[in-house]
Amino acid sequence: MHPIIKLIAQRFTLGILLLVAASVLIFGLTEALPGDAAQAVLGQAATPESLANLREEMGLNRPATTRYFEWFGGILQGDMGVSIINRLDIAESVGKRLGNTLFLAFWAAIVSVPLAIFLGLLAVRYRNRWPDKLISGVTLTTISIPEFLIGYVLVYFLAVKLGFGSALAMINDDMSLWQKLQSIVLPVMVLTLVVLAHMMRMTRAAILNVMQSAYIETAELKGLSVFNVIAKHAFPNAVSPIVNVVMLNLAYLVVGVVVIEVVFVYPGMGQFLVDAVTKRDVPVVLACGVIFAAIYIGLNMLADIISILANPRLRHPK
Repeated sequence: MHPIIKLIAQRFTLGILLLVAASVLIFGLTEALPGDAAQAVLGQAATPESLANLREEMGLNRPATTRYFEWFGGILQGDMGVSIINRLDIAESVGKRLGNTLFLAFWAAIVSVPLAIFLGLLAVRYRNRWPDKLISGVTLTTISIPEFLIGYVLVYFLAVKLGFGSALAMINDDMSLWQKLQSIVLPVMVLTLVVLAHMMRMTRAAILNVMQSAYIETAELKGLSVFNVIAKHAFPNAVSPIVNVVMLNLAYLVVGVVVIEVVFVYPGMGQFLVDAVTKRDVPVVLACGVIFAAIYIGLNMLADIISILANPRLRHPK
């Protein structure tokens, strides 16, 4: 077997094992939650008979291992079960919410990734000078502030005081693309500020590491400008670590939007998960958890594969 195919197969197998382990952890944590889902649905005034009937209907009286294998087997077949609150099919509800979350994450990535790479290149170009210090200072400040606080500050000053953007990022299928973009402008700004520092600083560090190489000195001795040395020689050879950090932050944009969606009342997976936890809708919580885990593991696995393809030392480890 070709070494690169073997490495990719190993990463893929590891990703599947991690997903199975994550599903066991998610199911175990929901089982460890205090209280009872049947009691939460029927309320405190429920009779013992009604509780017993609902527990039997929900399968709570069966062993946890049996319920796990039935649940995970259904997930593999695309059957996520039915919500115990509204009796709606979870897969259909998740499909709409996941589409909204991916829409928000996509536009945040469109803004943040090119901006982070540009700022990283700019910081390297003016290393240890005021542009580098200003960029590093601002990005470190934004990453040090909780995203919910950034969200509330932007809502107060931009949406309330200046009338820019919408404090509630509500979207629906009847809205045009432009209307949707106007609605999500503030959440996109918050997500961009949150993930910008990671990607910018990794871009800067990776390029500075490559700049110490002998071939960079050769390019400089040939009389190439600093910009050409960075853009044509340093940046292409620093792609591997940059891709890794970009993928990690893309995973965060999809998985870590829970707080942002709650702040802006955005109808995505994060808001859906919080509502399900509040109502103790365990099947919905399990479905959301395993979807988030699959997305995060999948993007990290994709980052590993791209790093293998981009780096000859990883393609030929011997």
